[in-house]
Amino acid sequence: HDTADHRDTFKILIATDIHLGYLEKDAIRGNDTYTTLDEILQCAKQNEVDFILLGGDLFHDNKPSRQCLHKCLTMLRKYCMGDSPVRFEILSDQKVNFNTTQFPWVNYQDENLNISIPVFSIHGNHDDPTGAEGLCALDLLSASGLVNHFGHSHSVEKIEISPILIQKGITKLALYGLGSIPDERLYRMFVNKQVSMLRPKEDQDGWFNLFTIHQNR
Repeated sequence: HDTADHRDTFKILIATDIHLGYLEKDAIRGNDTYTTLDEILQCAKQNEVDFILLGGDLFHDNKPSRQCLHKCLTMLRKYCMGDSPVRFEILSDQKVNFNTTQFPWVNYQDENLNISIPVFSIHGNHDDPTGAEGLCALDLLSASGLVNHFGHSHSVEKIEISPILIQKGITKLALYGLGSIPDERLYRMFVNKQVSMLRPKEDQDGWFNLFTIHQNR
């Protein structure tokens, strides 16, 4: 790499629908999904990516088994914590971006954590928020400081998507996310013009836009 170019280039590993825990009791295929996540995280570490972006359905079941959560947490801790520096900064209001947690800031900026590879994830339709508290399995990973859960819309009437504004060198990336919503409901909101994407206030044309979504077309 030309080092100057390296300073301004985002290297992002994108993965989705890992479905951890699928067939975990099967004698032959039981470990398949865990092997998959391990390979993904190994790949991220070997290639020194800036961050990992997950597109939903990290878990196959809405309430993953204890074994499943344990394996997931263990792997994230093994690969995503460490001393390698994170070379980008977040310019947006993180209280808006990470609105499902009592720690509304990106994990690598937490002075009590040592994160080498940040993971950003939306939820899918298998691991979507349920119950009165509206919690999903990702919120456990978020509370433990291993994953940055974004794209959770709290309203069923209208959606306002506020991007995570990320800068590396001179490169600016607006990362939009929308966790899975029942297709009919989202369709209705689009038809009624109740879905809006917020834009950066300054230099709107200077940003790359990336939208992470988990729906049927």
